[in-house]
Amino acid sequence: MDVKIEESWKQHIGGEFEKPYFANLINFVHDEYRNHTCYPPGRLIFNAFNLCPFDKVKVVILGQDPYHEPRQAEGLCFSVSDGVPFPPSLINIFKEIENDLGTPMPQSGSLVRWAQQGVLLLNATLTVREHAAGSHQRRGWEEFTDATISALSRDRDNLVFILWGGYARSKAQLIDNSRHLILQSVHPSPLSANRGGWFGNHHFSLTNQYLQQHGMEPIKW
Repeated sequence: MDVKIEESWKQHIGGEFEKPYFANLINFVHDEYRNHTCYPPGRLIFNAFNLCPFDKVKVVILGQDPYHEPRQAEGLCFSVSDGVPFPPSLINIFKEIENDLGTPMPQSGSLVRWAQQGVLLLNATLTVREHAAGSHQRRGWEEFTDATISALSRDRDNLVFILWGGYARSKAQLIDNSRHLILQSVHPSPLSANRGGWFGNHHFSLTNQYLQQHGMEPIKW
């Protein structure tokens, strides 16, 4: 399993790799990948970090758990590999982008193009066992990803943190809202979105307005 992470992140969260919890976490993940089918593929576990260096981050979108079915997870929250049918939450994300910005539904559900523009697509838990949602939660990943959020809040300015659903919104306490924009709404999953509060949240246009106000290129959603 490849646990290499893009170099700039080591300067800000490298201390996490030396802590006892992280050693225990890596041992657990090694055992899981050795004995079970797990996702994403080992080389993509840190894909969100490797595609989006620390100093290039402009937007952070928080998810909870990787997709746990074959060929879906590629190490970016809400994203699926090329050629994979769109999960319901991703369909609702694309619908809101179309409503908000007029951008039509794309052909691919891969969000690599967002990551390359500075969108950190961060799941709270970076691995999962096949067919077993939440199976790698509470093993140490959350401590690592909380440290990531805290470092971005502390060491960067004028980021947009997008928090969808109760779990993501609980992370707002890690973010300095005097230095960053925090956008919150219900989760895009059909169960939540259809109750109201998802469609019409305008998070994509609000993000771009904030970025432009602070001299940054908007995201091509």
